Amino acid sequence: MRSADDTVDGEDVRRLVALAIGALRHGDPRLWEARAGTLEWTCWETYEHLAGCLFTYAARFGLATPPASSFLPWREIRDREDGPARVLAADRSSGPDGLLAIVEACGGLLASVARTADPAAVAHHVFGPADPAGFAAMGVVETLVHTHDVAQGLRLEWSPPGDACERVLKRLFPHVTVDRDAWEALLWATGRIALPDRPRLAEWRWYNERSGAGGEGRVQGPGLG
Repeated sequence: MRSADDTVDGEDVRRLVALAIGALRHGDPRLWEARAGTLEWTCWETYEHLAGCLFTYAARFGLATPPASSFLPWREIRDREDGPARVLAADRSSGPDGLLAIVEACGGLLASVARTADPAAVAHHVFGPADPAGFAAMGVVETLVHTHDVAQGLRLEWSPPGDACERVLKRLFPHVTVDRDAWEALLWATGRIALPDRPRLAEWRWYNERSGAGGEGRVQGPGLG
């Protein structure tokens, strides 16, 4: 098992996306239109959002000079007013297997970019510029917590490896004290659950700067960062 001091890398993205997809393949196809956990989105919408996150995170490093201070000008679309904005969509006629294939493909793109990009390159994100390892960590967080959301809607169990949770907490949530199960700590840090000594967060964020920052920051919105 890797040390909790290790960075997050492309192989983490590939491994955890594969684990997430494997867990959700067992879900009832009829439940993909159910609400995803505590989100206002359906399970299908939530996993399309995840695919978009993984894809756009990878795309930032496809430029000769990654944009460190602005977004790429994606055209975002919504199927309904309260639904998530997205830059790509899975063909609904392909069913959940098609959607999972899209997520796997986008995860593979981010994994490859994290492995091959200049480690000193920096690209833009709403929570601060980050290097490829930072975007790999963001992709892992998105995968872990949105799989939690969807698993709730599909009535499945999902419990990812604790070492991965501990490393993304260390990389992106330096303000969070991990004095218990790292998965529970990550769910708390992303506003999913309350803990016995900590109320559920109404607002939260992560910190791309390695030094971190104090406080909980503003809410993580539904956009693609």
